[in-house]
Amino acid sequence: MGYAIPAVASSGAAESLETAALLLDRNLQERHWPHHSILDPVFASTDSEEVVAYTRAPDSAMWTGHYLAAEAYRYKVTGDAGALENIARALAAIRLLIDVTATDLLARAALAPNSPFCNSIVREERPLTFYPARLENQDYVWLGQTTPDQYCGVFFGLACAFDLVNEATVRAAATVLVTRLLDFLLEHHWNIVMPGGPISGVFLNRADQQLTLLQIGRRLNPARFEAEYKTHRISLSASVEIPIAYDCLDDHHSYAKFNLAAINLFHLVRFEDGPRLRAKYLAAYKAFRRAVRTHGNAHFNMIDRFLSGPDEARDHETHALLRAWLRRPRRDSHADLRSVYPAAQGPDRAPAVIPVDHRVPADFLWQHSPFLLYGGGEGRIETAGIDFLLPYWMARSTFLSAGL
Repeated sequence: MGYAIPAVASSGAAESLETAALLLDRNLQERHWPHHSILDPVFASTDSEEVVAYTRAPDSAMWTGHYLAAEAYRYKVTGDAGALENIARALAAIRLLIDVTATDLLARAALAPNSPFCNSIVREERPLTFYPARLENQDYVWLGQTTPDQYCGVFFGLACAFDLVNEATVRAAATVLVTRLLDFLLEHHWNIVMPGGPISGVFLNRADQQLTLLQIGRRLNPARFEAEYKTHRISLSASVEIPIAYDCLDDHHSYAKFNLAAINLFHLVRFEDGPRLRAKYLAAYKAFRRAVRTHGNAHFNMIDRFLSGPDEARDHETHALLRAWLRRPRRDSHADLRSVYPAAQGPDRAPAVIPVDHRVPADFLWQHSPFLLYGGGEGRIETAGIDFLLPYWMARSTFLSAGL
């Protein structure tokens, strides 16, 4: 059985960026939040509005965290009650992803077994493991094999909510959630441990990620994490640039690593109050920025705006990139650009950065290579639009006026 949900997001280039953002947000609320965290709808056909399934559950926690960050910036700019409601909903979703595991482990996603979409998600994600749970008289199944990127996305959102939303309930909720998540990781020596003992991911080789999570922890809960952060930074701060430099050796494959670098270094640098340590962290950030500066990436540009300050050319480019995003298809139709851009340095890489409105469809555009020549799907999955909302509201908080 499918569900017909009317489309509400416009893609007209003439609309204001704010109008587009508000329409996208409404669309996300109505079509991308069927359970307890963000998922993407699958339609009956490319031209249908009938939702027959949901997908992309493995990254549900991460994108819920990114959406929380976007709404935190929106609330800072507008003070809108709707943004505050969305923040509360995202915080509740993250709390559920922790509560449902019963150990303070972060789940990728949590679903109600009686949902008409649950079985299809479980089938799609095999061989990943779904675990049964019961919480407050409600049955759930939650998706395990959690990876570090899910934690990074959630911590990014929680830190933004705490830092930007001057509401006691929001700050208290973010503090409790960060404390629970970080205590779990410290207790398990930076291993992500599933029920029964299997390890699904580790932070052990990522000084940058360990210090970022602790930096956020001490910002939100200094009584608990100030000493932990100071202890870790003695041994780890000199190594922050090493994994970043290694990632920058290849600016095309596994491009999602750059999104993780951006969201982690964002808070690691901003929250550091020691000049010498901040200089070390900035050196790692500058290595990252050199690798992606010319990639036409609005998300990375906004991270740079906050860490490096105003730059007229970069900020003008960001405005143009957001406009170009609005010309992109919202569904995952297959794209093959090899007849337009000849392959170079490999079969799937263009010789230069592809314009935003021509790039291959993606769940979050800015974590995919701007050189990618082909990809996509059947045109039945709709993006949530967080890749527009996050850089747009960050830009509104700095240099974009409401009318643009």
